[in-house]
Amino acid sequence: MINGERSIQRPLRWGMVGGGRTGQVGYKHRTGAQRDGTYTLVCGAFDLDAARGRDFGVKLGVDADRCYADYKELIAKEAGRKDGAEVVSIATPNFTHYEIARACLEAGLHVICEKPLFFTVAECEEIERLAEVKGLIVGVTYGFTGHPLVHQMAAMIKKGMVGDIRIVDLQYTHGFNAGDDVGAGEAVRWRTNPKTAGPTFVLGDIGTHLYYLSEIVLPHMKIERLLCDRKAFIATRAPLEDHATVLMHYDNGARGRLWVSSVDAGNMGSQRYRFVGSKASVEWSDSHPDQLIYEVQGQPNQIMHHGMPYLEKESLAVDRMGALHTEGLGDSWSNIYLWIAQAIDAKRRGDDAFLKTHHYPDIKAGTEGVRWLENCVRSADAGSAWIDFK
Repeated sequence: MINGERSIQRPLRWGMVGGGRTGQVGYKHRTGAQRDGTYTLVCGAFDLDAARGRDFGVKLGVDADRCYADYKELIAKEAGRKDGAEVVSIATPNFTHYEIARACLEAGLHVICEKPLFFTVAECEEIERLAEVKGLIVGVTYGFTGHPLVHQMAAMIKKGMVGDIRIVDLQYTHGFNAGDDVGAGEAVRWRTNPKTAGPTFVLGDIGTHLYYLSEIVLPHMKIERLLCDRKAFIATRAPLEDHATVLMHYDNGARGRLWVSSVDAGNMGSQRYRFVGSKASVEWSDSHPDQLIYEVQGQPNQIMHHGMPYLEKESLAVDRMGALHTEGLGDSWSNIYLWIAQAIDAKRRGDDAFLKTHHYPDIKAGTEGVRWLENCVRSADAGSAWIDFK
């Protein structure tokens, strides 16, 4: 169980690019990073409006002279300080991720980046090579995979408690884009513009969460072929999609279905993961993150609760609240940031043995998410055709 004890030598000096007052995601980053004393926020370029960003940063407790106009100034000024930032989180629109990540790595800074990581696999592989040369960590904020019961599912499947996986059923939908975009805020406008969002909308924005979590639960299974059908129900969003269905064939013969949509009218936002094996099924939803449904063929259904001693050690190790209290998204984000901090600390100490076994959402995870998106787009653009996964 995680109880707040320090697990690294000292807090990392941390900066942010983006994540300012007018965005939603920045607080999730700060909640995650500052929970366990593993990061200290020392600087930031929080906003495109420099004055607003400085005001916001000061109210977060950052010195005014370390609230910068943009990421270039942040890198230049922090590089000259003995107490300069060591790691930077990128919480900006998709089209900026690559250039900011590259600049940070070239300046010797570790990187924590929003998803989808970049626009292309080629960009991901280039950044992976750069991080390797520089000896730096790149983490990706797949913020839902810190939930303890996600790791319970993975452990149960690894132990054979579900049997051979036959069916993978994934869903992440909400209705917040069910109407048109007249008067929409900036967060919607950049996500539905190919120049700023990249080649996808909901597939990249929420579908990559489904895909990465399924990789955590099913690391032994790989996609061989897929078919993607996507549509913009709000025509002005085309060629990007606000709704998509992906069918997947896995290398063990399993079949998968993934549904993402932001036009699921009335839905406040829900994820559902169901993994069906030859013996049993497991199902988890972020709407009830403290419960895991375990259904063994021919036996009464079971509802498992987080924090209970009957769970696997992999689940109990990342639990924070204990069985009596509710775990939430903030706890999951805290786990993600903690795991990345431990990776940075190990890299700094040259502890390669630790890094070989340590789990965190790394550059390879980000790359695989972009690879899945590229294949989805290729299938959809070919008329929703079955394609070999590349």
